[in-house]
Amino acid sequence: MEKTVLITGCSSGIGRATAEDFLDDEWTVYATARDEDDLTDLAEAGCETADLDVTNAREVERVVDRILDEQGRLDVLVNNAGTAQFGPVEDVPTDALAEQFDVNVYGPHRLIREVLPHMRERERGRIINVSSAVGLLATPGEGIYSSSKFALEGLSDALRNEVDQYGIDVVLVEPGPVATNFESRVADSRKRLDRSGAYESIYRIQDERESIGASDTFGMPPEAVAAVITDAAVVSDPDARYPVGRIAKVCALARHLPGRWRDRVWSLLRRVTSLR
Repeated sequence: MEKTVLITGCSSGIGRATAEDFLDDEWTVYATARDEDDLTDLAEAGCETADLDVTNAREVERVVDRILDEQGRLDVLVNNAGTAQFGPVEDVPTDALAEQFDVNVYGPHRLIREVLPHMRERERGRIINVSSAVGLLATPGEGIYSSSKFALEGLSDALRNEVDQYGIDVVLVEPGPVATNFESRVADSRKRLDRSGAYESIYRIQDERESIGASDTFGMPPEAVAAVITDAAVVSDPDARYPVGRIAKVCALARHLPGRWRDRVWSLLRRVTSLR
């Protein structure tokens, strides 16, 4: 019997590549996105598709119920859907912070609550939460996005030990920079900021990243992350977390350094930037 996976955020990037990877491995794939029209090619390739806005509890319930009705099982949930709000913490309106958590934290939580009763009943299942390198190490100008990923990390660590007794695994995948048009997302999210004028050095760093297309130039392809997600879904005894790429692995190590040392690095970077 084919195994079944539900993946959120499949309209592009990591989610799309992950759906294709599972499909190649002959899984029954339910690929979802806020607009199902973005998934036409995945449907043509053989995926089941559905509208799913992870901030909408009714849509979450509807999609999970559909999978269980049609397949009778859900083996793996991949919480990949996410959004990114950038900017210095003071400059980000509180409603933007709330929206960031609604997608990146509450969304996975809604799906987890919906699938767990089924997985507990079967005494098997796997939940893979896609976090980020900035869920390991916070950086200036990304505090809102980073805080949502830190929250997802904490939720996952607690959940893993709560559901282990039921034969359910919880895994974190933590990519570094990925070539998924990151700079345009930074620019879009900055439109919502109330710029105070106090953090221009941070904006200059982000502007420089945007001007050289840093994520597309230095980021890994989304297929590299998808391969790790697929491997984490099938290995018999998965690790708790999988940093993906050199930067993520460096962040995983750097978080163990004293906070004072890390702060000095950012202080030096700020001084160098201010001299330009």
